[in-house]
Amino acid sequence: MNSRAPARRRTASGFIAGFVLRLTRESVPFTQAGFAEALGVDLATVQGWESGRRPLANMKANALLTLRRRLPALGAAPSVVALLDPAMDADRIIGAALEPPELGQAHPLSEWVHTRDTAHMIAWAVNGTTPPALADRPNPPRRGAVSSAPLLSVGDRTTLFEHLRSAADGASRIGEEGVLLHRQALYLSSYDRSPDAMLWTAQALHARRDALAAHGWTPRWAEARSTAAALARLGDPEPLIVFIDRAMADDDTAEAANLNYWAYWLGALPQSQADDHFMVDRSLSAFDPVTLLRRLNRGLHQAPGYVDLYVHSLWALLTAHPWLPLASPETADTLGEQAIELLDGDRISARAKRELGAVHYVLRENRKG
Repeated sequence: MNSRAPARRRTASGFIAGFVLRLTRESVPFTQAGFAEALGVDLATVQGWESGRRPLANMKANALLTLRRRLPALGAAPSVVALLDPAMDADRIIGAALEPPELGQAHPLSEWVHTRDTAHMIAWAVNGTTPPALADRPNPPRRGAVSSAPLLSVGDRTTLFEHLRSAADGASRIGEEGVLLHRQALYLSSYDRSPDAMLWTAQALHARRDALAAHGWTPRWAEARSTAAALARLGDPEPLIVFIDRAMADDDTAEAANLNYWAYWLGALPQSQADDHFMVDRSLSAFDPVTLLRRLNRGLHQAPGYVDLYVHSLWALLTAHPWLPLASPETADTLGEQAIELLDGDRISARAKRELGAVHYVLRENRKG
């Protein structure tokens, strides 16, 4: 009998974070040897980090903090450095599928509310979709064949999605404690584009459509929002339009929840959240509205399937903070151009056209003088 422990999977051990670290090094640019010298470590350490054999997440907290602070000082691109944390989160989520937690150990999707950057890291690993934060990154010359994305193997992708579907099924049967796990596992399952998987995801999402029928804020609001967004990802935008009409419009608590969630999802609310309860903070003061305006504006053309949700959210944000165009003139100009283009087309609903017209008015009136 072979008594040796099975080899640790590279994806479970930190491959995505290692890939991001490689991009960080190349943004300076450094060779691996030059990077090691600049950081005061040996070449094998850098090679271990970048391959995932020596996971960044396994570093001592002080050493990891020092590394993250050192990278910008060396000239690394801030947009790439900022992806290290979500990359480590993605590694942990994928690791839970490839090396399941022991009995009684919490699943990472039940421990905290993940962000768009973490979801983008997972999408990058399963289908090679370049995260928007890296879309304009130049590709440095390299020797030999080098992967352009931290892609999982076919077998690992299959294992991951089977695990997510199983986690979603199991979580839906354990009541309140499984709400966050179910919502996030089901949403990430929508990244599986194989025909059978899309059918399963669509059926699972449609089974939750009773949550979409509620008016205004309810305890199932976050689940309904994720369900509608995932259905839009699968090419069915109608539930999202209905959700906006029924569960957000004209309900102050739901409007606050939507902006708070967007702020967290897009990184304008930096504090980690353990569950969805943060969404009902009615003060609307916990996030940076200027950052949220910029990121909603950027996403308006990056995610066409969600354009109605982006428009409604921009309308709500500018209604709450009509001074924002003065705080970010460049964003206001870009948003104004996009608004005119969308108003002249037929891509958005009647409600979205009315709201976008109001957005355009606020942009124009607050830029006068």
